Amino acid sequence: MIGLPDIRQAAARLQGHVLDTPCVESRMLGQVTGCQTFLKFENLQFTASFKERGACNKLAQLSSEERARGVIAMSAGNHAQGVAYHAERLGIRAVIVMPRFTPMVKVERTSGFGAEIVLHGDTLEEARNHAQELARQQHLVFVHPYDDEAIIAGQGTVALEMLEAVPELDTLVVAIGGGGLIGGMAAAAKALKPSIRVVGVQTLRFPNMYNAVKQAALPQGGSTIAEGIAVGRPGTFTEALVRRHVDDIVLVDEGDVEQAIVMLLDIEKTLVEGAGAAPLAALLKEPGQFAGRRVGMVLGGGNIDPMLLAAIIHRGMVRAGRLARMRVCARDVPGSLARITAIVSEAGGNIDEVHHQRTFTMLAAQNVEIELVVQTRGRDHVQALLQALRGAGFEAEEQ
Repeated sequence: MIGLPDIRQAAARLQGHVLDTPCVESRMLGQVTGCQTFLKFENLQFTASFKERGACNKLAQLSSEERARGVIAMSAGNHAQGVAYHAERLGIRAVIVMPRFTPMVKVERTSGFGAEIVLHGDTLEEARNHAQELARQQHLVFVHPYDDEAIIAGQGTVALEMLEAVPELDTLVVAIGGGGLIGGMAAAAKALKPSIRVVGVQTLRFPNMYNAVKQAALPQGGSTIAEGIAVGRPGTFTEALVRRHVDDIVLVDEGDVEQAIVMLLDIEKTLVEGAGAAPLAALLKEPGQFAGRRVGMVLGGGNIDPMLLAAIIHRGMVRAGRLARMRVCARDVPGSLARITAIVSEAGGNIDEVHHQRTFTMLAAQNVEIELVVQTRGRDHVQALLQALRGAGFEAEEQ
């Protein structure tokens, strides 16, 4: 089983090839979560993910004969980029098999590192099976995304850096997909500081490690914004490490992850993908578990599709009341719409959209239903806008 010596050796191999990323306190997030909060910015790696640590450690240990044969990996994106980047740096041929649903930003970035991309299958399992078949056919070295001792040891170097930067940490919160990151980090952290608490985070849609460790049978599958941890089953090595070293696993929903992405962007001005925001989602969902503690969270990656990010930001604005949809009923006479927009403007609202509905409504024929999408300052401001409209004689409600 992976231990501290393996992880220290991995750290020596990685020196100068991956970043020792910042691990700094976020006082604002600490106020929100009720605990002292430290962020490990792995989204600042060259490939914007911690995954290149394991990939670099694995490739650095290949024999000259294995390097000549080339490598193949299966990944939804971040492991793919890590393998592709370090293979290019070391002059090794790399073939990457990615599921067809992989965000285009990750496909393009991986291809940009010189890897040969193969899109196959609708699930990670189908992509993995195809990659293993190609490995046999072309005699390539298969680089597993998580269930490999060299990969796990490389990911474990994150914990070494965190405890060196902030020795007083008493809790680590880490996202779990296949378990490579939390397995390596937990092994390192518990060896250095046995009293430290290690908490894993999974989404409710993919609770593979939660089911395995807690003997649960929660259903899994479907789409998730945390596709980086949407793994069907944990690894053999990683499950053993989690059983031995991890204290608890928290499950978060899609809305929790969305809220965490927006909060990190808004407060920390840092971009993370769904999997990278999962640790903060856990703190927001179960603050009682972490109250008063010194918590280190790993922001595992920052590769998110721009269209998805735009949708998440807008949905976050809706949840915060900074973007509101209002229904206003008025007489269908000249000047009504102008009066309504003037009232909203005078009350400090900024109108994004206007829908003027005469036909598909239950109102009397001489009336019109107007739907407004308005930028506001928050929930109290929404109520002030509604009161201003009602005060002018209009029927108005939030939708």
